[in-house]
Formats: sequence, structure tokens, C-alpha cells
Amino acid sequence: MKKIFFLSGMIMLITVSAESQFLKKLGDKVKNKANQRVDQKTDQAIDKSMDAVEDSIKNGGKTPANNNQGNTPANITSTTTVGNNTTAATGEPTSSASFKAYQNYDFIPGEKILFEDNFLTDADGEFPTHWELQKGQAVINKMGDKTALVMTDGNYAWVTPLMKQKKYLADQWTLEFDSWKKNESYQTILFLQDQQLHDIGKVVISDNNVVVDFVSADGETPKSLEGDYPQGMKGDANYSGKWHHVAIAYKNKQVKVYVDQVRVMVVPNCNLTPDCIALGGIASQDGPLVFANMRIAEGGGMNMLGKKFTDTKIVTHGINFDVNKAVIKPESMGTLNGIVQILNDNPEIKFEVGGHTDSDGDDASNMKLSQSRADAVRNQLITMGIDATRLTAKGYGKTKPIADNTTFEGKANNRRVEFVKQ
Repeated sequence: MKKIFFLSGMIMLITVSAESQFLKKLGDKVKNKANQRVDQKTDQAIDKSMDAVEDSIKNGGKTPANNNQGNTPANITSTTTVGNNTTAATGEPTSSASFKAYQNYDFIPGEKILFEDNFLTDADGEFPTHWELQKGQAVINKMGDKTALVMTDGNYAWVTPLMKQKKYLADQWTLEFDSWKKNESYQTILFLQDQQLHDIGKVVISDNNVVVDFVSADGETPKSLEGDYPQGMKGDANYSGKWHHVAIAYKNKQVKVYVDQVRVMVVPNCNLTPDCIALGGIASQDGPLVFANMRIAEGGGMNMLGKKFTDTKIVTHGINFDVNKAVIKPESMGTLNGIVQILNDNPEIKFEVGGHTDSDGDDASNMKLSQSRADAVRNQLITMGIDATRLTAKGYGKTKPIADNTTFEGKANNRRVEFVKQ
């Protein structure tokens, strides 16, 4: 498609790939806004095609789409930042450099998955099956390598996962999601709620910092604690227009918040015990709120770290891969670091690395994928200093489920990596 930008009285014609559109059929108001902003970004817009795409995304320069889905976001070609490294739109890590950025990452997700959704089973332009819209407007849309939930209207717009119980959070839980922000977008807010969906606290994710809001022990005094990003990560130029991985760990009123490879803040006592969560904020078509790959899990961390290992196996859900691939995501480093510590503390132990899938797909493909993923984990541990003779790898496909493959959360728990003592 084509966009016309007026630059110092001259007309420039910039051809942008159909996948660079972020919003469909925005109308004249948004196009005019784009024209007003483009003068500030001329050099980036003409530098090269990817810079033009990213600049257009950041500054609202979008053209109407032709897919008859109304005011829903169209596909874009996005870049994903992992630490200090930018990967292609496929989202695949370029090399071990991505893992190097996460080498000190210590977030380990909970052992039992309560909810997980990557939106891959939902139709583009529709509201997702496993969520409830509480306020505003939101649709599913493909954004580069990710399928995302995009909130386009509401003050506030917010959504909640569909759960069997109103209270599903315990004394220890973890939550992860991928977040994408435009320059014009407001902060993404994680609402911590009671069973009646009343807000009792908030975790606010912006392009400069993270803020945790709650009420002090007296039950009346509002309190707000803030943690800043490193200098090279904060601000629109460094943060906006990129995917970021957000991870939150809660344990007995303590809250830890991670963004990408950085532990941004620790709240020792937030004086609240949430029953459930919601995600949202102030949303508009110019400034949508976008997230993908939501996971909520019970528990967190590995209690056996630093102790003599006596169990027969470790079941992990923290080693994650690109969809239908054996490419390990860098945020898996928290779990991998934990396994390395166990192996270093117990030098006599040998492990079989077992890859497991859910029941979706045919048996042969699942077996092949699980073997490739087990091999990838073994190889990664070897690069982290573990003797190769201490590790074997075996794929089991869907043959050893630990949960019901007919339920949403059951399938999520069956997708795992196990370390079985040999």
C-alpha cells in the first residue's frame, strides 16, 4: 500500500509492506496526524525500509486496510528486542548473544499452570474465546511473529481470563505476558483484584518504569513504589515499537517485577492478597494496548536450589519455545540457571532431559518436535558449562501426559521439559 507524506512542500511516496499496517481503516483523522508527525522523523523514514516501518508504527502513520474488518489492527512487521539484541520478525533469537543478555535472569515460573493463552486458536479480528471483556473494545490480531489481543477503546479497557473459580490465585503465583507499546499508548496495567473484581492494587508497566500501587498496612494510606529501567531501555526511542516480556512473581505479599532480562523492582510487602487479575488501561485506536502469550501459574521458584537433590525428577514449565519449533526463548534462562545450579551443587547426578507435548497434532510430528526440543535444552546446558556426559535427551511426544488433554490448562501442563535422575 502507499502513503503520502508532505515534507517541506514536497510530496514523497513511501511504499510500505501490507504487513506494516497497524490499524485498519483509521480514517482521515489518523492520516492527518501521521502527516503532521512525519516531519520530525524524516531521516528515519527514508533511511531504509525497516526504519520506515518502525517509524510509521511509532508515530501513528497508518493507512486504511482492505480486509473489511473495520477498525481492527492489521498485521505489521515488528522487531523483537531481546536484551541488547534485535531479532527478525520471526522472533527467533539470533544466537547465544540473546541468552547472554539473560544470563543473570532469576525468574522461575510456577510449577502448575492455571491459565495459558497464545491466541493461536482464535480468529483474527474476533474477541478471544478464553477471555471476558469487562470494558472497552478488543480484538485478536496478528502482529509480526505474534498473535495478540489488542485493546482499541476504553477508559479503562480491561479483560479478564475465563476461569472456573473466581479466586484462583494462591499465596504464591507467577504471571507472564508479552507487551507491545506505541508512542501514543498509555501504560499497560495489571489490576490485582478481589473476587468481586474490585481493584486492591495495580502493577503499572510504562516505557520508563514500573509502579506498584497498593494501600499501606493501616488500610487507608495509598502507597506507590517505583522501579526505573536501565538508561538504555527507557523512553519511547528505546522501549516503544518493540515486544517486551513482562514477568511478575508474588509470594506472601512480596512482589517482584521483571521486564525483559531486568528485575526492575522488589516490593517486600505490598499488603494485599489478590484473588484474581485483569489486564488493561486507557486504550484508543491511536494508542492501543497490546499483549500476547499470557500465562498464570501457581507456585514459583525451585525450593531445592542450594540443597542436596534427592527427588527422582524435576518437572519444569519454564523452558519455553517458539511455536512448533525447537528454538528456546531467552526468558527460559531463569529455569535453565536453576537447573545448572542443581547440577553444579550435585556433581554426581546425571539427568535425562525429556521433552513432552500435548495431544494436538499427529503422533509422529509430536515425537519429532519433543526430541528436537530435548536436544536443544541439552545443548544449551552444555554451553552453560555442564559436562555432556551427564546429560541425555529423549522426546516422548504426547505419550506421558500429567494432566487431562481435553482441557485448556491440562494441555498447557502437558507441554513441559522434565529432568529425570539417572
